[in-house]
Amino acid sequence: MRLSFYLLAMLMWAAQAQANDPPTKPIKQSAVKEEMSATASAKEETKPAKESKASKESKAAEAARQKEVQAADELAAKIADRLAAIRKDKEAAAPHPVARPYAPPLRLADVAKPKKQEAHGHEIHWSYEGEGGPMAWGKLNAANTKCDTGTRQSPIDIRDGIRVELDPIQFDYKPVSFSVLDNGHTIQVSPSSGNFLNVSGKLFELVQFHFHRPSEERINGKLFEMVVHLVHKDREGKLAVVAILLDFGEAHPVIQQVWNNLPLEKNEVVKAINNLDLMQLIPKRGDYFTYMGSLTTPPCSEGVLWMVMKEVVHISPEQSAIFARLYPMNARPIQNSAGRVIKESR
Repeated sequence: MRLSFYLLAMLMWAAQAQANDPPTKPIKQSAVKEEMSATASAKEETKPAKESKASKESKAAEAARQKEVQAADELAAKIADRLAAIRKDKEAAAPHPVARPYAPPLRLADVAKPKKQEAHGHEIHWSYEGEGGPMAWGKLNAANTKCDTGTRQSPIDIRDGIRVELDPIQFDYKPVSFSVLDNGHTIQVSPSSGNFLNVSGKLFELVQFHFHRPSEERINGKLFEMVVHLVHKDREGKLAVVAILLDFGEAHPVIQQVWNNLPLEKNEVVKAINNLDLMQLIPKRGDYFTYMGSLTTPPCSEGVLWMVMKEVVHISPEQSAIFARLYPMNARPIQNSAGRVIKESR
């Protein structure tokens, strides 16, 4: 670029000199040619120098780039080594998997159906309301299936009894010692041995008696304040239950004697000091209804001979209120009579 400007300047100077002060001798073309040739030679000499400088700069840049690449490679290698070390430490700290033997899948029939559980994990016990109420009894335990599937369940609403000459119930009760238990469902009294009844030539011994409020049995739809169930068993293990309906009136001495020995805690047994004369609890009239039924509590076993006394026994409102403080309602709902035969004394 500088050489071109220098050549141009010389030509202009030559032209001006020729115009203003013409030389004595004309400028020869060969001189111009020689000058131009010299200029070109100078230019050619300058070019390798420039190319040499650019080449040096390019090599320096290339060296710097190679250095950066090498540094990056070294950093990546260090990071990879560090990650591998961390991964190895984690694998060493983790528990080693245990090889388990193969087990064939269980069939549905092989899996026992679990009992119904409460939210906190304990088994739901049967009761008279809530999750463990009468509608759930048959599902709480496999032993209670009769509560759902039985066809001779108790209690029932006693209607349309067949009036016949029934054999009288012969009570052979005498004063005996007794104990009282609050079992979490009712008040249960267990007399000592020696109390029997005889009906139709079959002998049953009194095992225990307990109370329900209101009465579980109904007569032609009528409900009573309470009922006492006297449970008997024969030598073959068959059960016979006598139901005595209780309604308001004067206080009853047998009921009061039981209440006097109520336990202070559930599932605690209190042994009474004095003997109990249960003949005072039996109605004067011996008329009764009879039919085949079941227990009115789980497992709701059937094949129970029921005898419901027609005459009502009186208790005072205060005596009923004492029981109600413990169990305001512990009666199973009425069950379907399912066309069973009900006999009634004339």
